[in-house]
Amino acid sequence: MKITVLNGSPRKENTAAMVAAFVEGAEAAGHQVEVLHVGKMKIAGCLGCEYCHGKGEGQCVQKDDWQKVQPAYEDCDMVVFASPIYYFTLTAQMQAAIQRIYCIDHPPKATKAAMLLSSGSPGVYDGPMGQYRGYLAYTGLEDAGVITAVGEENKSEAKLAEIREFAKNL
Repeated sequence: MKITVLNGSPRKENTAAMVAAFVEGAEAAGHQVEVLHVGKMKIAGCLGCEYCHGKGEGQCVQKDDWQKVQPAYEDCDMVVFASPIYYFTLTAQMQAAIQRIYCIDHPPKATKAAMLLSSGSPGVYDGPMGQYRGYLAYTGLEDAGVITAVGEENKSEAKLAEIREFAKNL
């Protein structure tokens, strides 16, 4: 299976350890994984201009790092959203990348999605989980699972082992 991981972290932090554990487990199971660091890319939010659904034929009018993401997203069998939680939501960089998916509507090959969320505080996952559930309902993708980590748990060997095992069993 070809897995595209969209890492929404704009800096190296707990999410990086979670993504690394996921990649290790998935690759050990024979999956091909591509991690795209959308948190470090320059991706603007969707303009809602509809160019992509007209003259653009699935291509966005904005020319930025989305052009690096779109081919991987179109070609994956599974997409994984990995993000730290900043003030009750996904990072702005991840939000922009998700908005830009609009130009192709949904991944044409993917059948599954998963989410990895990292936070320093408990009780902050309702917003991102609601967005994820809405995305799954709209795209028809199967929910492969969500793993969250809070505080010290973020880099604990137990949590990283859980993520590795999760990825091995996809």
